[in-house]
Amino acid sequence: MELLKEIGIIGASHGWVATLKNGVVCLQDDLDLPDTGPKHIPLPPFVTLPHCQTQIVTNISMSSSSPDDDEDCIVAVKFLGPQLSLCRPAQRDCKWSNIRITDPSFFSSHVMYSKRDETFSMPASRGHYIGSWDLGRHMKEPKIQMLRLPAEDGIPEMTEREWQRLESCCTKQHYLVESLHTDETFMLKWYTESHPIANNTLNLWDYFLVLKIDKEGNAVYTKDIGHLCILLSKSEAICIPSKSNRKVKNSVYMLREQEFAIVMIDTNQKFCQRPFACSLPYYISKRLLI
Repeated sequence: MELLKEIGIIGASHGWVATLKNGVVCLQDDLDLPDTGPKHIPLPPFVTLPHCQTQIVTNISMSSSSPDDDEDCIVAVKFLGPQLSLCRPAQRDCKWSNIRITDPSFFSSHVMYSKRDETFSMPASRGHYIGSWDLGRHMKEPKIQMLRLPAEDGIPEMTEREWQRLESCCTKQHYLVESLHTDETFMLKWYTESHPIANNTLNLWDYFLVLKIDKEGNAVYTKDIGHLCILLSKSEAICIPSKSNRKVKNSVYMLREQEFAIVMIDTNQKFCQRPFACSLPYYISKRLLI
């Protein structure tokens, strides 16, 4: 964490890491390989909207992997609270377009870029609808898509005790992710329960529910996403084929402080890999996908 603080990492997307240090925002395409001459793209200082804050970042998202030469590439920074900021780094007069979100259901949401809709989208806190913003007509008024959630017969079979455990979890997070290879959209509901154990450490229990969402907003629970795997961290959530990346299919890869684990979606069985010596892998970079 001291290394993270020194570098000032605030998020990552498409293999680019965003840092904030001494009030200067910068994108760079690598962290620990200085001999390769990593690219650095300075961004304008954040402008804080009234009754908002720009010190705590939820995550960042990008519309493409070429913020250095693609003038249409947009970088989105979602802050904890009502502010969402967008800019085009490759344009000469690059400046932040700041959006004040009025619906509190999005204040702690993670943003993702939807290539299908060409918007930056977020799930509401309870996962009942999705809000989308862009630099066009949906800048001031977001596009809202209500989700048609499954009826009782479409809910995963669990005992009443299992449902009560999920409802009592201290952390419930929702993530949107798109698969560019299968043109599918998924919403992950991530439940976390923690119990203190010896040596000031926590025993973490994680559970995932996965919803597949079609273009009309129909959502169905699924325990099979095929030959895909989903990677979650402080970066933008991503979905990639398991075959080409030697990853375990139908699984969720979790990277967080001091833990790297794989959770099988069909059984929710968790395989802890190894604790990291530092927290850099808390942010997925492009080298982790090789």
